[in-house]
Amino acid sequence: MEKVDYEKSAQTFLELASEQRLAILNNLREKESKLSTLAKLLDSSPSEVFRNLDRLTKSSFIEKKKNGNYELATYGKAFFAILPSLEFLSTNEEYFQEHSFGDMPHKFVQRIGALTNSELVIGFTGVTETWREIFSNAKEYVYGLLVEEPIGLIEPIINQAKKGIQVHTIFSDSAIIPKNRKKILSELGVDKLIKDGIIQRKIKNDIKVAVILNEKEGGIMFSTIKGEPDISKMFFGNSKLLHEWCLDYFRYSWNNAHPFREEKLKTRKIK
Repeated sequence: MEKVDYEKSAQTFLELASEQRLAILNNLREKESKLSTLAKLLDSSPSEVFRNLDRLTKSSFIEKKKNGNYELATYGKAFFAILPSLEFLSTNEEYFQEHSFGDMPHKFVQRIGALTNSELVIGFTGVTETWREIFSNAKEYVYGLLVEEPIGLIEPIINQAKKGIQVHTIFSDSAIIPKNRKKILSELGVDKLIKDGIIQRKIKNDIKVAVILNEKEGGIMFSTIKGEPDISKMFFGNSKLLHEWCLDYFRYSWNNAHPFREEKLKTRKIK
């Protein structure tokens, strides 16, 4: 295996270990600017800003154009492709002291920055109410990768399916479901919705990461570091990148799930 140049990587992080240099890069991400403009934006002296511009230029993050403007170089643009992941993880450091990515494929962890501008909804009541909003806001579909099926949310999602909204669900084979679930589904006429293809279901072994989304917004719930499902905290948002991440992860899970078998689910009494 080729030896990694940790010295070069350490130097890169050293160049970024400055609030002003990060602020400069962020401003240049928006548009190219002159030294005087950046100094005013950052409320700093031109000499101090010039010193940091010079460091960023020498480290290939930015470059100076013939008209005197500074702009991001290719290296700087590439850096901003990975910055959201660092921002998301550092902002939620406390959360990830207690939670893990489970068995999520590395390619999705690499894109975790898509969740940067999400809201962390805390509390079972808040999470279930957000689920309800995702259901009610749906115009085309609701997709769910579930480790639990709260009894109070069964009817709202079925009512949406009766309006023609596609409902695709992947249940964990260890999912917590109500004991009287079959009776509720029967009374709501789910069999016809399944026959018509409006409701489609699959099952997957021991899901660690739960996802719920409609065509515009989504929520993600990670498991604890012990591998236990935790739907008391959920990252929720409606940004294009977050939705794309949720949709891609659901589709990946759907393609790797098994045909649904009701007897595989373990009914347990839940609150």
